[in-house]
Amino acid sequence: MTAIASAYTPSPEWSAFRDYPGNPLIEPHWPEWIIADPTVLAPELAPDGRWHLFANGLRGIYHFTSADGLAWTRGSHVLFGGMRPCVRRIGDRFLLFYEHYLSLRRSVVELRTSSDLVSWSAPRIVLEPSMAWEGRLPAVTGNPCLVEGRSGFLLYYSAASVFLRDCLFIEPRYIGVAEGDSPEGPFRKRAQPILSPSRDDPYRNLGAGAIKVFRDGDGFVGLQNGIYRDAAGATGSAILMLASTDGFAWTQVDPGPIIRPEGSGWKRAFVYQLDVARSGRELRIYYNARSGWFLGAERIGVAIAST
Repeated sequence: MTAIASAYTPSPEWSAFRDYPGNPLIEPHWPEWIIADPTVLAPELAPDGRWHLFANGLRGIYHFTSADGLAWTRGSHVLFGGMRPCVRRIGDRFLLFYEHYLSLRRSVVELRTSSDLVSWSAPRIVLEPSMAWEGRLPAVTGNPCLVEGRSGFLLYYSAASVFLRDCLFIEPRYIGVAEGDSPEGPFRKRAQPILSPSRDDPYRNLGAGAIKVFRDGDGFVGLQNGIYRDAAGATGSAILMLASTDGFAWTQVDPGPIIRPEGSGWKRAFVYQLDVARSGRELRIYYNARSGWFLGAERIGVAIAST
């Protein structure tokens, strides 16, 4: 992992998350076995005063709504094709970034916009593979995350891939960032990844995975799910907390994960991608987890911190 000394320390609320005892909150809809990569809007940001969550199954992205952010109702159909969404409100507009595989060999980041979370614009590609380190077979740009930087906007993304032999699927190898004057782009990529795997890192020895970044006081908090192989040879993923003064150079806040795989149930093998929502006196991390390796199912749960 890229790291430098940093004077920035996240607010104490970021270290007090506890898993909700009613987890998991959202199950995959049969015959699918995956519901993953949640992105959330709290009622304070929504046009109807309700919670909104977007997540992908095997067929595409679904839209869920809730009165309390715990009991969720899924829309009756797939919203549109894609995966790994990220929704953000900018002014009176909603921006939904997501990854879209154009073929088995290439994925891009697309953007749709809305004023009401119901009607969405046609998709527009805002990021696509263009550098050698972003991979070739496949060439990947995905897992988007938009945040307002110190000057303009930052779009974080995952690139390239690593194959997990015990799962028979791929996960992201690097994390990059692109800069834009507008939240809708165009975006200018930094030439090199900002987070990379490290053989000696117990939680990133296979891949950097993905990151969601949030402004916090004078700095940035990054929640990263690194990809690793443990001492027994099994692969996994856990959520790590990072800090940055500028959004580009990162240090790990704690030596271990803030949310990790555990037990024999819904989060036995992997704890994956996430989003954070603040409502009232609560800060919530919504995330998905996997119950096994090749035969695992994925569900969505939440961890809550009271501020």
